[in-house]
Amino acid sequence: MNILLWVIQIILALLFLFAGITKVVLPIEVLMQNASPNQVQLPILFIRFIGVCETLGALGLILPGIFHRQQYLTPLAAAGLVVIMIGAVVVTAIGDGVVAALGPLVFGLLCAFVAYGRWKLKPLR
Repeated sequence: MNILLWVIQIILALLFLFAGITKVVLPIEVLMQNASPNQVQLPILFIRFIGVCETLGALGLILPGIFHRQQYLTPLAAAGLVVIMIGAVVVTAIGDGVVAALGPLVFGLLCAFVAYGRWKLKPLR
């Protein structure tokens, strides 16, 4: 179970690190270039805030286990990413439809699995 959780954590951390840094670094014109016409328009500061939260969440999934310090932060980071993914599911379902919202739903469920698994299995070793 521990190995499975680590594999999921690494995959999620890479995904959220990429998504978060992209939202923080890229200019808004580039971010909106690939947006679908039905997509819900969010304020740029909110998108940047979500990017920072995703980046910090990704670091929270990995760093406490690597350094064996403050390991209670890993389930908290995963739970925070669940909240972000709930919002992503809702916004995606409103703008692009239910089928497009399946991706964020799966990532949210994986974050919930990590949060529950790491809450039950205290050490990350």
